Amino acid sequence: MTAARKFTFICGADDFLVGRLGKERFAALAAEVTDEFAREVINGFAANVGEVESAVNRFRDAVQTVSMFGGRRVVWLKDVNFLADTVTGRAESTLTLVEELQRLLEGLNPDETAVLITAAPIDRRRSFPKWCEKQADFTLVGGDADHAGEALAGVALAEAAALGAGFAPGAVELLLAKVGANTRLVVEETRKLATYVGEGAKIEESHVAELTPNVAEGDFFEAAEAFFSGDLKWTLGALHRHFFSGGDARPVISALQNRNRILLQVRALVDAGAARIGPRGLDGLPRAASQFGGRFTGATEKSSFNLFTQNPWYVGKLAGSAKLPSLRRLIDNQQEFIAAFEEIIRRPGEQEEVLREMTVRCLAA
Repeated sequence: MTAARKFTFICGADDFLVGRLGKERFAALAAEVTDEFAREVINGFAANVGEVESAVNRFRDAVQTVSMFGGRRVVWLKDVNFLADTVTGRAESTLTLVEELQRLLEGLNPDETAVLITAAPIDRRRSFPKWCEKQADFTLVGGDADHAGEALAGVALAEAAALGAGFAPGAVELLLAKVGANTRLVVEETRKLATYVGEGAKIEESHVAELTPNVAEGDFFEAAEAFFSGDLKWTLGALHRHFFSGGDARPVISALQNRNRILLQVRALVDAGAARIGPRGLDGLPRAASQFGGRFTGATEKSSFNLFTQNPWYVGKLAGSAKLPSLRRLIDNQQEFIAAFEEIIRRPGEQEEVLREMTVRCLAA
């Protein structure tokens, strides 16, 4: 903390990233304080106004307490969530308590008490965060929530670099598509991949495909990859491995349907000239979204029912991994998936046979 700043304020949209940096900063501050009783951590997480008041009161007591043996104290108000745009955060009583918190911070003597505050998420439109930007040693971790994808990619790249590794083109995008918006998993999977390839090496797409679990999407089942590549032998082998390990037919059909829905929409856009498949994904998707996005109702969350909720790179990879099937073939696929599901209900003990028959009809046609 610089001499001109009375306290440290770390915030962001992701509590994991904010908490991790906060832990590092607190460790650095605490290293300068030899008396362990002069270090205090206060939980700022509040589910209601009463808990906000309790947290602010504990913070007041902490910063007004004199060290037993003299010297500097360190106080960490962590996991603050009442600065967000929530019911609790918007309450008049909470806003009054935040004003009290600001007065306490204004009266700090940083030579006597080092204060660290970590908050996630926060509403940066409010006056308190704006004041902190000017008065504190301020750090915004990971950028704004609107650019979460870019922030997660940056997390993965930084984590790999710290371990002496890097990502080959396309590998980060595939990692995010498989893991989703889960920062903890992004970090842990990056560590695992970096350890696997070794220091100085690059993490390739093939490493991510082989070693990273399919947490975000069900679309990455091997059977779905094989089916849409048009490789009959590979698909039948993937189905056999799936059922040999005790798998069920329903997630396979779900994966096939999800990918088929996306490809149906891609095929329609490509045929209409509204988009084209390029080396960097589906070119023209933002323009097509502005033209056709309003037609989608009830599917605004990430869903295979709405192409425009998907990552453009991911869509381009799905569509460009093999020759894009015709619209008629994709419609026929969807009918086959429905028929297979109905057949499984009639023949629950023959799930693998049902999917094998469906695959032969689709790929051998």
